[in-house]
Amino acid sequence: MTARIKGILFDLGDTLLDFGSVDVNSLFEAGGRLAYDYLHGLNLSLPGFEKFHRRQLRAIRWNYFKSRVTRREFNSLDVIGRMATRMGHDLTADQMIELSWKWYEPLSRCATTEPGLRELLERFRDGGLKLGLISNTFVPGEVLDRHLEQLGLIDLLPVRVYSCNVRYRKPHGRVFRVAMKQAGLRADETLFVGDSLKADILGARRAGMIAVLKDPAGRHDDAKIRPAHRIRKLAELEDIVRQYNRPE
Repeated sequence: MTARIKGILFDLGDTLLDFGSVDVNSLFEAGGRLAYDYLHGLNLSLPGFEKFHRRQLRAIRWNYFKSRVTRREFNSLDVIGRMATRMGHDLTADQMIELSWKWYEPLSRCATTEPGLRELLERFRDGGLKLGLISNTFVPGEVLDRHLEQLGLIDLLPVRVYSCNVRYRKPHGRVFRVAMKQAGLRADETLFVGDSLKADILGARRAGMIAVLKDPAGRHDDAKIRPAHRIRKLAELEDIVRQYNRPE
């Protein structure tokens, strides 16, 4: 191995944060109720909750479907904004972010992190490595940043690239290039850690990065898409970095 590792970029969901098995429909309904109550607290005119929920769910599903067909990401903040306008609501930017947070909050409660994650990232940072994340998400970046702040991780991840802002999703090369440019990294000196073979591993390999698959259960041991390294937990990254960065 000739390249020295100078940075690590992570996927977010099921890599840095573990959400486990969740009931998406139940979480969306719970978020909808929080959003509905928030708007009601602003003394805004609203339809009944069931009608409100159906409209929001239909809009998100349509935009999600369209994004998969066009391979372009959408930002749920735009969808929520259009729905608010149709209901005659004139919300401020801060109110829009708060409304978006209400939709996401039930999912945020499901997130867990590996024991010692902050300390691991601190050791990487203190060792001179640049850190960041790249996430496929239609959840607004401001909302995810708020979650990372609550978890005490945001200061350790100065580079955060969300597909809803770039408007392209992994494995598209643009999201990887944007993150590397922001971090000041070359591809051959960057580890990218993710759990998805296609989005993370294939995308990172195409971008020239060193792809690391996080696969706790060994589900992808026989997969045709081959990462440079496999790990069961993030703590194993320290050994990988040492392999590349041994004194010559």
